[in-house]
Amino acid sequence: MSNLPATDPASLVLTPVSQDLSRLNTLGLASRADAFVTLADPAQLPEVSRLAGEASSLLVLGGGSNLVLPERVEGLVARVAFKGVRLLEARPDAWLVEAAGGETWHGFVEACVGQGWDGLENLALIPGTVGAAPVQNIGAYGVELQARFHGLTAWDVREGRYVEMSEADCRFSYRDSVFKHDEPGRWIIVSVRFALPRPWRPVLGYPDLQRHARLAAGAPTARDVFDAVCDIRRAKLPDPAVTGNAGSFFKNPIVPAGTRDALAGRYPGLVSYAQPDGRYKLAAGWLIDQCGWKGRALGAAGVHDRQALVLINRGGAGAADIMALARAIQDSVFQRYGVRLEPEPVVV
Repeated sequence: MSNLPATDPASLVLTPVSQDLSRLNTLGLASRADAFVTLADPAQLPEVSRLAGEASSLLVLGGGSNLVLPERVEGLVARVAFKGVRLLEARPDAWLVEAAGGETWHGFVEACVGQGWDGLENLALIPGTVGAAPVQNIGAYGVELQARFHGLTAWDVREGRYVEMSEADCRFSYRDSVFKHDEPGRWIIVSVRFALPRPWRPVLGYPDLQRHARLAAGAPTARDVFDAVCDIRRAKLPDPAVTGNAGSFFKNPIVPAGTRDALAGRYPGLVSYAQPDGRYKLAAGWLIDQCGWKGRALGAAGVHDRQALVLINRGGAGAADIMALARAIQDSVFQRYGVRLEPEPVVV
């Protein structure tokens, strides 16, 4: 993606403008950028480095699905809109597929399944863009992006050059990566490459998938898994186009086995999942639900009535409203269980 030619020199000129961001973040928070540009061509990236050098900060914006934006965003906001999906290589053990950073994630997953490049179907219907996916190391229903990742091309804004980054470079962990910690605004992810396994085998470890009618009969296809995941997510999660939300607002906390065992002794219904390193992942949604938060609200911010992990904008909420609710939930869970929940979205 990084070597695409620019056909129109005039299109490379970036003129920052003031921009309403209310429809560019899935929480629907009222927000405005002082200086906003859209990147439609990788050849514009040197210009972004120049503009960023003159600004107080740089916020790289994808689909806005994992952000809590303030009422005013100072500095430069650059929205990534690079497009393109291509098969790089059909190896005996994998399809190597590349997608531009501005492609919608769900659209990319659907395109892969349609082409027979299977392996991402468990990640269907996750909002956001391909370029934002590595930042969060997105995951769902037993598959994390890290497991399918091959490499990416990024623009180093500070150095003004392209860099190739491996899995080790990205420092992936649970819903985390180097991009969240290494100088926010330094990296613009131009394209991401995936190694999709051949032969393909379905990942059906989660009970919701095992119970789904499309999959219970056995021998499912990747399309069957894709459709089942979409069904499940639509039944459980609100559509951001209808109800503002950022998906799961809290990470599932990972605790030592001793902590999990002590909690399970006191709370027999505790939902937990063993991890390869001997620790346990606790279901944050269960913890929040048990504290009585499902369906409750604090002013314009609320907790979804079908999924306690999802905080919603009930209309007119700002960042302060969302974060006040988040802190109240964190305090409640900590007081009862001694476990501190960590927000999943990036709070600007």
